Amino acid sequence: MKSARAKTPRKPIVKKGSQTNLKDPVGVYCRVRPLGFPDQECCIEVINNTTVQLHTPEGYRLNRNGDYKETQYSFKQVFGTHTTQKELFDVVANPLVNDLIHGKNGLLFTYGVTGSGKTHTMTGSPGEGGLLPRCLDMIFNSIGSFQAKRYVFKSNDRNSMDIQCEVDALLERQKREAMPNPKTSSSKRQVDPEFADMITVQEFCKAEEVDEDSVYGVFVSYIEIYNNYIYDLLEEVPFDPIKPKPPQSKLLREDKNHNMYVAGCTEVEVKSTEEAFEVFWRGQKKRRIANTHLNRESSRSHSVFNIKLVQAPLDADGDNVLQEKEQITISQLSLVDLAGSERTNRTRAEGNRLREAGNINQSLMTLRTCMDVLRENQMYGTNKMVPYRDSKLTHLFKNYFDGEGKVRMIVCVNPKAEDYEENLQVMRFAEVTQEVEVARPVDKAICGLTPGRRYRNQPRGPVGNEPLVTDVVLQSFPPLPSCEILDINDEQTLPRLIEALEKRHHLRQMMIDEFNKQSNAFKALLQEFDNAVLSKENHMQGKLNEKEKMISGQKLEIERLEKKNKTLEYKIEILEKTTTIYEEDKRNLQQELETQNQKLQRQFSDKRRLEARLQGMVTETTMKWEKECERRVAAKQLEMQNKLWVKDEKLKQLKAIVTEPKTEKPERPSRERDREKVTQRSASPSPVPLLFQPDQNAPPIRLRHRRSRSAGDRWVDHKPASNMQTETVMQPHVPHAITVSVANEKALAKCEKYMLTHQELASDGEIETKLIKGDIYKTRGGGQSVQFTDIETLKQESPNGSRKRRSSTVAPAQPDGAESEWTDVETRCSVAVEMRAGSQLGPGYQHHAQPKRKKP
Repeated sequence: MKSARAKTPRKPIVKKGSQTNLKDPVGVYCRVRPLGFPDQECCIEVINNTTVQLHTPEGYRLNRNGDYKETQYSFKQVFGTHTTQKELFDVVANPLVNDLIHGKNGLLFTYGVTGSGKTHTMTGSPGEGGLLPRCLDMIFNSIGSFQAKRYVFKSNDRNSMDIQCEVDALLERQKREAMPNPKTSSSKRQVDPEFADMITVQEFCKAEEVDEDSVYGVFVSYIEIYNNYIYDLLEEVPFDPIKPKPPQSKLLREDKNHNMYVAGCTEVEVKSTEEAFEVFWRGQKKRRIANTHLNRESSRSHSVFNIKLVQAPLDADGDNVLQEKEQITISQLSLVDLAGSERTNRTRAEGNRLREAGNINQSLMTLRTCMDVLRENQMYGTNKMVPYRDSKLTHLFKNYFDGEGKVRMIVCVNPKAEDYEENLQVMRFAEVTQEVEVARPVDKAICGLTPGRRYRNQPRGPVGNEPLVTDVVLQSFPPLPSCEILDINDEQTLPRLIEALEKRHHLRQMMIDEFNKQSNAFKALLQEFDNAVLSKENHMQGKLNEKEKMISGQKLEIERLEKKNKTLEYKIEILEKTTTIYEEDKRNLQQELETQNQKLQRQFSDKRRLEARLQGMVTETTMKWEKECERRVAAKQLEMQNKLWVKDEKLKQLKAIVTEPKTEKPERPSRERDREKVTQRSASPSPVPLLFQPDQNAPPIRLRHRRSRSAGDRWVDHKPASNMQTETVMQPHVPHAITVSVANEKALAKCEKYMLTHQELASDGEIETKLIKGDIYKTRGGGQSVQFTDIETLKQESPNGSRKRRSSTVAPAQPDGAESEWTDVETRCSVAVEMRAGSQLGPGYQHHAQPKRKKP
């Protein structure tokens, strides 16, 4: 009678984050690829197994004025140019696969510039498989004999799995095999020679402590993120030669556990390494790659290969899968090959390549921003929003950084000098990423069933050829005599048999007593040993508690010191930034100070020039006024002499009236008003021409006008303020002239001719007016210059004065007075003539209307 099967206890619900107090930093590794040519300049040097150093290339140092220094960067481990794929896998990917089999999530991605070896690290090359085929090989080596039959696990559209019974799984297998083009079984599949060398792994690798009481299923999916759109590389699109249908992008959704997944993505169940890699290779052929200036096969998209491991326990009998969906454990390992960051001026990208590069760089920049914000939130306790949604790449892996799972990054670098700037940015990003912490994954809950269920109902014999204990005990008894009775009168056989049996019984009794005695002694020893073990356990437990207290205290101290260290690092960073700002301000102030010094020096030079100029002007003005004083003194002396001469003339006239007979003589007009002011010799800037015109106040006289040869041009009429108004009939007049008292540049710029009115005293004491003319020319410096051409002279003479000055003694009186009349007429009829500069006649040449008479 079979016992009733007890219901399996439910899996206890573990709230997300309930055991996530422990966090681990993101593991960042560095791999340096070999140089393409041995004589290439190298900018990266491996110092030890955790440190690399960047050297500034020679050409870069010259272009940047030598301001760059060598910098070192630390990683969890550094792999040099001679590192094999097996060594890299054992350190980086092996722990992730081991956690995957034990129900924990993992993320592994390669990061670096284009052409740094990311795809080679992830996929590998013929004869040297990468991380992806090695991960698949380790998974199937570990769970090969514990895999569930195909279609027992079935994926749905809600990022979870359903369990089918054996009958439903069998029906679906038959249905798939009855399809027109059924896929061959994995056992009959021929490995594609194109990638056969990549999946041939010589080293056998297997996970430890695999749960034998569970069955497993492996599902793979392959997507790419191209221009910030998600495409399914395993999606089967029917081929239409007339109107090809472009691939449709997929959407990101969130499941009930707040994990992100690609809705409608194809998940293929695989049963071997060859089958899984064949699925990967089929999607790899659809991935977008292109030829650029830096890489012949440059990835133009981010690729994500997901390995989903489904695990379900066996029932209590160990025969079938437990048909409870709550007992399913799903773990996932994502292998990400990021596209390389690149500079378009180096790749010479155009058109679509340029657009692809822009989207690649934008998504990588968003990844860096998310890392920066996560680091800042964890180090300084801030609560800034992480911009996961700015890019499909970061949005897809949001649950890894906010949830649970190990995250590993391999930084691939090319040590050639041309990639120095790009490698510098990659190193800085890796430095920030190492400080980001993610929650440590928790162990899965035990289902509560008895372990060893798988092999419980299987027949098992003795191990090896070891004899049983009963056989050893029977061999220690004396042998039984022969029991065959041939004669009815035989009386020896039975007694011998009875004697042997009695000996055996006695021996058995002795053995029982000895066994009881030894068992009692063993029990006593065992009890004593238990007591000793218990006391030791209590003692060890006390010591263990003390050690745990000490360790917890040390952990608290370490956490306090780490927080203090982070605070100090933050302060140091702030101080460095402040120092940089102050240095920049100092440089700016020094430049401003130098500018002000130069300005002051220029002002000082201008001041000295101005002082010299003012000194010259003072000297010139002093000399001018000294001459003016001398001139005024001379004019005053001349005026006094003229007054004396007038008085002398009056006395002579009175004497003549008294001594000579009365005759009518023309009276001499008063000249005292003309002699009150004497004209000043002006320091004229430039000579000018003139025409004479009769005064409007004088009596009308018929004059003979002479037209100047330059009457059509515009003139500057320069009349100094010191000039005196004369009472002559002929007055200087130029039509349409600009009259100024002081010559200026504005007036000179508007005219073509220049005229200066200059007055001075002649030798006979009369005022002589000269009109100095010239042409105005523009100079190269933007100013004006005057070239003097001719002079016109206007002179007035007194007939009495001329007669007086011709004779120093008193002449006898003429009876008819003809000489006096003639002198007056001669004086009034004199006219000025126009004269060229440099004429031999000189400025004192005069023309008279009548020839001068000689005295009788």
